[in-house]
Amino acid sequence: MAGAAPRLPQTSPPPSPTAPPEPPPPSDMSALGGDRLASPGVQAELQPGAAGPPPVEAYSWLVADLSTGQILAAKNPHWKLAPASTLKMLFADTVLPKLDRNQTHLVTNEELLGMGAGSSAVGIKENFTYRVEDLWNGVFLHSGNDAVRVLCHMNGGIDATVAQMNERAKSLQAHDTHVVSPDGYDAPGQVSSAYDLALFAREGLKNPDFRGYAATKDAKFPGKDGTTFGITNTNTMLGTYPGMIGVKNGYTTNAQNTFVGAATRDGRTLVVSIMHVAGKGKTYEFTKQLLDWGFASANSVKPVGELVGAEGDPTGAPGTASSTGGQKPGQAAAVPGVEKAAGASDDGPAWGLWAGIGIPAVLLVGGVTVFVLRRRGLLTPTVHFEDDILP
Repeated sequence: MAGAAPRLPQTSPPPSPTAPPEPPPPSDMSALGGDRLASPGVQAELQPGAAGPPPVEAYSWLVADLSTGQILAAKNPHWKLAPASTLKMLFADTVLPKLDRNQTHLVTNEELLGMGAGSSAVGIKENFTYRVEDLWNGVFLHSGNDAVRVLCHMNGGIDATVAQMNERAKSLQAHDTHVVSPDGYDAPGQVSSAYDLALFAREGLKNPDFRGYAATKDAKFPGKDGTTFGITNTNTMLGTYPGMIGVKNGYTTNAQNTFVGAATRDGRTLVVSIMHVAGKGKTYEFTKQLLDWGFASANSVKPVGELVGAEGDPTGAPGTASSTGGQKPGQAAAVPGVEKAAGASDDGPAWGLWAGIGIPAVLLVGGVTVFVLRRRGLLTPTVHFEDDILP
């Protein structure tokens, strides 16, 4: 048709010589949020003269405006993949509002048992009392699975928390997600999608506490005998990418690198959700490129879909502190976050893919060690890696 906006060819860019071959996405991806989101490959609706999104070597990604929910471009956003620790966003959406940040808890040895081999850990010790605020710093900054387990026990236990997370996902219409392990540790059947991770980030950023923790670059974590040690947010885009406000990164052997990052520029807040990238440094570079493209192109592309609202909230528009009842005593101060844009009207395929093509869902990696307790001087042999611990 004359005057019709050009569409980007529905093929993925050729991989770099070093990138592993990318398997085809499943043929039954969801169309929630728009029919084009179910189509394979890159989806972008460009105005004449507009540049398409940059080539990104990831199985799945999307760029969306958090104020309007409009998806500016996407690639296989409903592909069900292993989420790694980006799933901790859903954990925070579920548990964070239930516990007062100033509450204290004496950790027992039983609460620290059962973590998977190679889990990232912030260094929690049994028979030591921690504030809830410290535990959340351990979750958001150092992606500590030990902190997740303690908070789960404060919330009624691991099984109860997993059940609540699955219900929370359902209420947010995150139908690609199934939780097995609350910390995002690889588990058969545990999946999410770039689309769902964006929903979790949008929901979390409505909460001042969530925003505060996600934006914290450095913190002091309590140790024995009144000492503290420093922890640094594993999201290295904080403080290096202008306007970056969070949200959460992750890595496991199965998921490879996953990341959800949100940034604000000129009154507009965009989120990038990217899954299964081989190479940590590439994940942040791809996110930067997609954010830069989104900010430059937001007014010259037509949306290819939208982030749906939670049940009972048809718009899904992000709230401010006032929309969540205001900032309560003891909550973290809000950081620059979700505001309406001017003029606007998170080695091998994932568990879901493995199940589909019949490859055994266990991958053993031996003979390698990583630091899992910073400043503790301990090395833990692993068969599994987590959360940007690798160089």
